Formats: sequence, structure tokens, C-alpha cells
Amino acid sequence: MSRYWLGLCVVLLLAGCATTHEQMLDQGYPPAYADGFQDGCSSGRQAAGLMAGDFSKDVPRYLHNRQYESGWDDGFRQCQAMQNSEEQRQYHERYWDERDRDWQQEKDRDAARAYRHN
Repeated sequence: MSRYWLGLCVVLLLAGCATTHEQMLDQGYPPAYADGFQDGCSSGRQAAGLMAGDFSKDVPRYLHNRQYESGWDDGFRQCQAMQNSEEQRQYHERYWDERDRDWQQEKDRDAARAYRHN
């Protein structure tokens, strides 16, 4: 299983012109796994609120094809987690950087007042 995660990380990091699905096939992943990963990933992003729409899952294939099932599960978890992580980063950047800036300005004003009185 860890081989899949390592491979998936490499595939996602190397994203360029080719789709993740094409890259996975080029990396030697079984087509059923790549199909499942693609469907699970879009569903994971949707579940995290990135896009509107329905989950993408070929239920009969999911129930009867272990590679598709594994790919779907891995794609869903990884893409949902990546989207949630990105949203947290953006929130932190927006909210905490603003608070840090306000704190720095307040500190600078207080220092300026202290130096003026001396």
C-alpha cells in the first residue's frame, strides 16, 4: 500500500501537461486503478467544497474490481486532504498574516510613542 502512496505523491508532484490519469498509466499503474483514482480524486475535491457536482463513482466497478476500488479510495482521500490543507493554508495566510501585520504595526506605534517621551 505504501508503494501506492509514494507513487501517487510522485505522480501529483510531476503534474504537467499530461493528466494525472495519463501520468499514472505512464508510471505503470493498472488502468482500473488510474480510472478509480481519477474518479475518487474529483469526488474528494467535490467533498472538500472545491467544486459543485456529484460524486463520480462507477459503483458496479467499485464493488467488483479491487484495483478500481483501491484507486478510488486513494484518490478520494488524497485529493480531499490536499484540498482541505490548501483551504487551511489560505485561511491561515489571510487571517493570521493580517493579525501579525496588525500586531507589528501596534508594536511599532508603541515603540515610537515610548521613544518620543524620552
